[in-house]
Amino acid sequence: MEAEGRLIEIFPAQQVTATFRKREFVLELGTNNNYPETVIFQLVQDKCDLLDKFEKGDNMVVQFDLKGRKWNSPNGELKYFNSLQAWKIDRKGGGKTQANDLPPGFDDLPFDSAPPLDDDLPF
Repeated sequence: MEAEGRLIEIFPAQQVTATFRKREFVLELGTNNNYPETVIFQLVQDKCDLLDKFEKGDNMVVQFDLKGRKWNSPNGELKYFNSLQAWKIDRKGGGKTQANDLPPGFDDLPFDSAPPLDDDLPF
């Protein structure tokens, strides 16, 4: 499944158990500014790091799976839960900046558009 929206909240990663990590984020969906839909997604395990290159306000496209599970409470009550588990996030035009896509320090490197005069390479 896919959803497009504006990133409005990023939560820190949580180490739930010794072997399970999750991170949540919220997108504002829809084009009706009077009644925006705010939807929470989660990333799990190594996918938690996908959010590191994004900031609040960025527009993004999220690929996700709809997950559901049932749970029996300690008092015997049966409950059902849903989650939107994201597995891919891409920047959509109109975000704050795309410089975050560059590796750290990349934009600080010197760049000359002209090749050096002593370049004797045949290509």
